[in-house]
Amino acid sequence: MTARREHGAAVAETVVVTGFVLVLLLGVIQVTLAVHARALAVDAAAEGARVAARADRGPADGVARARELLTASLNSSYARDVTARETTLDGLRVIEVRVTTPLPVIGLLGPAEAVTVRGHALEEP
Repeated sequence: MTARREHGAAVAETVVVTGFVLVLLLGVIQVTLAVHARALAVDAAAEGARVAARADRGPADGVARARELLTASLNSSYARDVTARETTLDGLRVIEVRVTTPLPVIGLLGPAEAVTVRGHALEEP
């Protein structure tokens, strides 16, 4: 009699486990995309700061380079909020490039926030 009560239990267990694995997989993909987008933004900010800090260049050149890199590696929506300024860090004159990008979101999972990163380079005389 117990065989009839357990008939179809394997199908129900498979559906539950498959659903759990699918949610777990989407979460891993979400975190991977967010970390990838942040790493590309950090790289673009640092490269923009290095370009802007050169003696023959200025902050506008750094912004243009950071936007170029973000557009090439992600897309133009990630390059909307890029700024550069001259500042002092630990008593040294540096160029700071600030990039604020949205985090990629899959469906309703993941944060709806943006990430802000900064790149610094010592300003050439």
